[in-house]
Amino acid sequence: MKRLENKVALVTGGASGIGKAIVARFVKEGAKVVFTDLNETLGKQVEAEIGADSYFIKADAASPSDNEMIVKETVAKFGALHIAVNNAGIGGEANIVGEMSIEGWKKTIDINLNGVFYGMHYQLPEIEKVGGSIINMASILGYVGFANSSAYSAAKHGVLGLTKSAAWEYGTKNVRINAIGPGFISTPLVDDNLTPDVLNFLKSQHAMQRLGTSEEVASLALWLASDEASFATGTYYPIDGGYLAK
Repeated sequence: MKRLENKVALVTGGASGIGKAIVARFVKEGAKVVFTDLNETLGKQVEAEIGADSYFIKADAASPSDNEMIVKETVAKFGALHIAVNNAGIGGEANIVGEMSIEGWKKTIDINLNGVFYGMHYQLPEIEKVGGSIINMASILGYVGFANSSAYSAAKHGVLGLTKSAAWEYGTKNVRINAIGPGFISTPLVDDNLTPDVLNFLKSQHAMQRLGTSEEVASLALWLASDEASFATGTYYPIDGGYLAK
C-alpha cells in the first residue's frame, strides 16, 4: 500500500521548486493533491505533467478569502482534507533594517507568515474532522539570522512559533503540526539568479558543501504527512546539509 493512499492533500506554492516536488511525491504515494500558485500558466503545466490526481487552483497565499476558497474547493472535489503543506513564500526585499521599505517588509510578512496563518485557519477545521497533518515550510532562517533578510527571517521565526502553539492546541484533536527548515536549495530561482561566486559561497556554508534538492525536502514532507510520523508534532525539522551545525 502506498504511504498516502486514500489521503487528500493541499499544497500552496506548488507550481515550482520545493512545492512542485512535494505535489509530485504525494501523488506518487497515492494522494489526491490540490495545489495553488499565482502563476496560472505554470500551474496548469504542472497539473498536466503530474496527471489526474493533481488539481491546480490559482490563488494568493496572502489572501484570507483565497485560502478559504481553496479549502472549500478541495473538500468539494475530493471529499475531505487530510494533509496541508503551507509552502508558498517569497525571498522578499534584500536590505538592511534601516533601509528596508515599509512596503517590502509588509509584503514579505504578509505572504510568508500571515499566509501560513490564513491557511491553517481554514485548513484546521476540515483536517480535524478526519485527522491528519499540517506541514509549514519554514527555513534555516527560522532558526538563525541572515544579513539583508530581516523580514524573511522574522517571518520564518514566526512560522515556528505559530507551528508550536497550534501543535499544543490540536495535540489531542488528531492533528499533527510541524515545520520544515530547508537550507539553501537548488531551484531555478536560485540557480538562474545568483552568480557562480555567490552559489559557491552558499555551498561552502553547508557541511556537505552543496545545495539541497527539492526532492530531498519532499522526502521529509512525505514522512511528516504519513502515519509513520504519528508521534511527531510541534517540532522543527531542519534539512540543511549541516548548515546549522556550525
